[in-house]
Amino acid sequence: MSTPINPTTLAVPSGRLAPGPRPAMSAVERLLAVTGHHVLVYRRTWRATIIERFLAPLLFLLSVGLGVGGLVDGGSGGIDGTPYLRFVAPGLVAMQAMWLAFGESTYVVMGYLRWNQMYRAMLAAPLVVVEVLAGHVLVVAVHLVTASAIFVVMGALLGSFTSWWALAMVPAAAATGLAVSLPLFALAATVDDDSGFGVVNRLVLAPVLMVSGVFFPIDALPAVLQPVGWVSPLWHGTELCRASATGSWEPGMLLHVAFLAVWLAAGWWLARRQFTRRLVE
Repeated sequence: MSTPINPTTLAVPSGRLAPGPRPAMSAVERLLAVTGHHVLVYRRTWRATIIERFLAPLLFLLSVGLGVGGLVDGGSGGIDGTPYLRFVAPGLVAMQAMWLAFGESTYVVMGYLRWNQMYRAMLAAPLVVVEVLAGHVLVVAVHLVTASAIFVVMGALLGSFTSWWALAMVPAAAATGLAVSLPLFALAATVDDDSGFGVVNRLVLAPVLMVSGVFFPIDALPAVLQPVGWVSPLWHGTELCRASATGSWEPGMLLHVAFLAVWLAAGWWLARRQFTRRLVE
């Protein structure tokens, strides 16, 4: 004979599972719901990306830092007396953040906007556009921090950095990546197909890379090209990373921080505006 169930021994549901009206989700809960979706998707692809994020720094540092660096050091004694590996490695950290931001903020965003309509599906839940956008941007920021931290560790193992201040390159590179990412979010919300992303890659990001002081000092450029570097977030991020790598912070570094802050604020405003136009208006 079965033992009768005593109702008093049953666990009483609590929180949102409790009987009766459910309280509205807080802003933090709604943001975590959006990021939770992206984390769930990433669980299917994380192995490939982690391998790439360890392999890419190693290849860049070996080929550019040590390979090309050996020629530079042998021919000219480095850059202003600094071994080329230690000069170029901080710029490579910022450069990787820029390229990662491009990959995470163009085709992926286009997919959510147009190909699988996932953003619109999220808006069918008790979410608003700014929460959908902020949740995705937060996930991109985590990718940038993770990739930059891996690069810094790999560079330290190869002797690229001389100070514990090199850890400050992680937030500096992440801010650089977000300064590139947010305008690309806005672009993805403006166009109807992905054909423009190749143009941005070849005609904007690639030239900017060559004039932003990553591989050689920006003052070695012709005077007409130097202003292009000055307005790019990559140059400011490179300068912050380079100062962090040696612990040589000066008051002038605050100008680079301020410039990146302007890029972030303008990019966020533009991305929010374009997302609202695309998804609501």
